Amino acid sequence: MRRGMKAMSRIVGIDLGTSTSEIAILEGKKPFVIPNHLGEKITPSAVGLTDGGRIVVGKEARDQLLFKPEDTVIEVKRLMGSLETVTMGGKEYTPQQISSFILAYLMDCARKYLGEDIDRAVITAPAYFSDAQRRATVEAGKLAGIKVERIINEPTAASLDYGIDHMQTCQNILLYDLGGGTFDVTVLEMFEGVLDVKASSGNNKLGGKDFDQRLMNYLLEQFITKHGLDLSNDKRTMMRLKEAVETCKIALSEADEHHLVIPFFTEVEGNPVSLEEMVSREMFEGLIKELIDSTEKQISTVLSDARLAASELDLILLVGGSTRIPYVRKFIEQTLGKAPQFVVDPELAVVRGAAVQAGILSEELSSGEDILITDVCPYTLGTSVLGYIGGLPHTDIYDVIIPRNVTIPTVKEKVYMTVYDQQTAVEINIYQGEYKKASDNNFLGKIMLKGIPPAPAAEEKIKISFAYDVNGILQVEGEILSTGKKA
Repeated sequence: MRRGMKAMSRIVGIDLGTSTSEIAILEGKKPFVIPNHLGEKITPSAVGLTDGGRIVVGKEARDQLLFKPEDTVIEVKRLMGSLETVTMGGKEYTPQQISSFILAYLMDCARKYLGEDIDRAVITAPAYFSDAQRRATVEAGKLAGIKVERIINEPTAASLDYGIDHMQTCQNILLYDLGGGTFDVTVLEMFEGVLDVKASSGNNKLGGKDFDQRLMNYLLEQFITKHGLDLSNDKRTMMRLKEAVETCKIALSEADEHHLVIPFFTEVEGNPVSLEEMVSREMFEGLIKELIDSTEKQISTVLSDARLAASELDLILLVGGSTRIPYVRKFIEQTLGKAPQFVVDPELAVVRGAAVQAGILSEELSSGEDILITDVCPYTLGTSVLGYIGGLPHTDIYDVIIPRNVTIPTVKEKVYMTVYDQQTAVEINIYQGEYKKASDNNFLGKIMLKGIPPAPAAEEKIKISFAYDVNGILQVEGEILSTGKKA
């Protein structure tokens, strides 16, 4: 049913995912997932260019992947924050531009379904997304004509979906979020309407797509053994294999085995050859076990940072379509000694929680229904400084300014002294990571502060300020204390 026009624009929540994307809004103080133009709640995160030069999004783009892979883009979320580009119709696009097409499509679906002029949104991002990736997400929103009200971490959003119906519950919760392309794990405490994130960690390069790739590699190796043909560079053939593997993976979440068949996979001496393999759940889990087991490191990290033992957890929530894989649930129970629960919808919890956050920001929830959220900075942030190790000077020492898992928003400052006589400028390098050597960490950027009054070494002082906001975006400022000049 279409809703009537309202005087003020409401705020929607958007889950911009690697594989799929969704949009939701608060209706009657409950999150409601808005269907797309096809009446579906879940939209493939696919963008394509038709022969007529029209940009298409979702199922229409996904459907042309098999016959126009060169003009179709999927999984662009993994490129966000990078300098890489993708090509459609011979034209290059940035990841932000491709993401903006998805966002614009979802917003159009919302406007037409609701009958409202919606232009404000809360957009989700993996908790472990970097500063560059978060900035890219905001840029994508702006390119789509959206006023981005907040970037909310996906595990935090999912916990809001749970929390809206359990506001007075006192629980220690571990949320395990394994999606199509990213992995997050978050420990939080919920008590009397407060949702307090204690620690987050993750891996931006781990998800269901990596599981698909393991099975694809296995099937290609089997095909080479049988037929002596390596088709890994044939893009159209790989798209057919990818589709078949995704179907197989989903089937194996319910069945013990799946008969994977791709008829007319290729030709050998003019004769059609099919790819056919009986894939068992045991074999598939053997291929992906190493990847899932690797998440134990992040689980241990967040429990340690939150100062909790596994036995102190009251609830383990599973989020993301990849958590439907039986081995994931088995692994978590073995690791934590407690069975995880599907208390929320794994595919829709994030977007539903984003809608709750949108409702909080738009004050659609009254004070008695509101939830107070505190989140954290999942990374350590700092700068490179000159220091001494074993009495010898080193210029690549990492000095921490914001430790990981500090509650946000936060502003931290440190004062440094000039190193050289008559020094008139300083380069402030900004890093993200946990290593003691600055260059081993992720370099975020640099600022140059000029105009330091010439003086003997260590006489002039420089204050460096790191401000990490609620969106997980960092602002850095340098100031010459004697003059007040800033950069």
